[in-house]
Amino acid sequence: MLIGLDCAAPELVFDRWLDDLPNLKCLCQNGVHGLLRSCDPPITVPAWSVMMSSKSPGMLGVYGFRNRADHSYDRYLIANSLAIKEDRLWDILSRSGKRSIVIGVPGTYPPRPLNGLLIGDFLTPDTSCDYTYPPELKDEIARVVGEYVLDVRDFRSGNKSKILADIYEMTRKRFQLARHLLAKEDWDYFMMVEMGVDRIHHAFWDDMDPAHRFYQAGNKFENAIYDYYQEVDREIGKLLAFADDATAVLVVSDHGAKRMDGGICVNEWLIANGYLALAEKPASAIPLSKAKVDWSRTKVWGDGGYYARVFLNVAGREPNGTIAPEDYEKVREELVAGLKAIRDENGQEMGTQVFRPEQLYKEVRGVAPDLIVYFGDLYWRSVGTVGGGRIHTFENDTGPDGANHAENGIFLFRPAGDGIPGGRRIEGLRITDIAPTVLQLFGLPVPQDMEGTALTWSFAVSPNDKNLSATISDQ
Repeated sequence: MLIGLDCAAPELVFDRWLDDLPNLKCLCQNGVHGLLRSCDPPITVPAWSVMMSSKSPGMLGVYGFRNRADHSYDRYLIANSLAIKEDRLWDILSRSGKRSIVIGVPGTYPPRPLNGLLIGDFLTPDTSCDYTYPPELKDEIARVVGEYVLDVRDFRSGNKSKILADIYEMTRKRFQLARHLLAKEDWDYFMMVEMGVDRIHHAFWDDMDPAHRFYQAGNKFENAIYDYYQEVDREIGKLLAFADDATAVLVVSDHGAKRMDGGICVNEWLIANGYLALAEKPASAIPLSKAKVDWSRTKVWGDGGYYARVFLNVAGREPNGTIAPEDYEKVREELVAGLKAIRDENGQEMGTQVFRPEQLYKEVRGVAPDLIVYFGDLYWRSVGTVGGGRIHTFENDTGPDGANHAENGIFLFRPAGDGIPGGRRIEGLRITDIAPTVLQLFGLPVPQDMEGTALTWSFAVSPNDKNLSATISDQ
């Protein structure tokens, strides 16, 4: 049984609120737990597919929700299930005769056949679509929960009371459906992902965190995230009733969360530094896709998001490329230095990180960004609009959003049997280790092209208290 909590933050689960989350605390006390280092970039798409395939975003060729389809300037593809060409865990289990129940895992719409049941993810347009496998399962879902909630569609609307109610409705229905299927279906592998944790972080982090720019002490929603974590813990407790002594349990998140201090208008910076040229300056801030870019005078452009994707306009690669291939590395070096040197609105250093994709990935497939940028170590997001005339902004171009993503998620593991007394915290876990570990729990071979390593547990009896103690090795 693998329970995924999108964006669950280790600082909240392990360090602040564990005593108030009795079911997660029990898993910690009877197993092992620790930080789970996400992929780069640490975002929902592609992180869950990275976790389930043990392949990096470079191997998957998926670097975010939207990816360049080719080296043109305007063709993008949405990274749904059709973008994932590699096997994921349930594909391997299906071929081995194992039956899976998969609910809401990002990257599963449109659904593909498997040995078992699958309910699509938050990228499903609506419930009128065929979002389940088999297709007739969606009629059963409607009978069990009524209108199934795929996602909180407007979690950046600023209408916090409605957002909160919608998050609770989505979570309640997802866990209700999970219990229904666990009670009636045969399964070897069960997995669900709850998106509500991510949505509540983005909508309410500024209400919770005294370090946030927009925090107001005593505000109406100050305890919204804390209360919701307790609600999720209660729901997990009900699910654990279906995990008998022969069932190993994992609770994981694909990445963590941190406050958002502001946004860096990456394209405004590129314009100011002579890399990006507009044929006509817009009257107000608009998306770059709607601006009149003079590609014949443009060397570099960027995309907004929780991190920045920076693209070079290379001669012979892009239609109107201006950078000679032999100057490619020189321009990238200039950009790395320039982007790292951007300071915050008070002139303080930000600690921006800039990566070349070939540094992060063993193989780079698809059309990768030429540079991947974490502004202010992900305390700042990237804003892709042009026309605002400023580099720093404290208004999000996609609507109110109080949180960015952090590199570390959570990992809790309680093995089958009596567990591992002692609640040990372990280090060095990576998101690519999950799939090999699950395969090992099933006694199945780990494919050689998986990038992670299976965690192995060996047990020894202490001569003093006769309690089991766990030694965890990463082999």
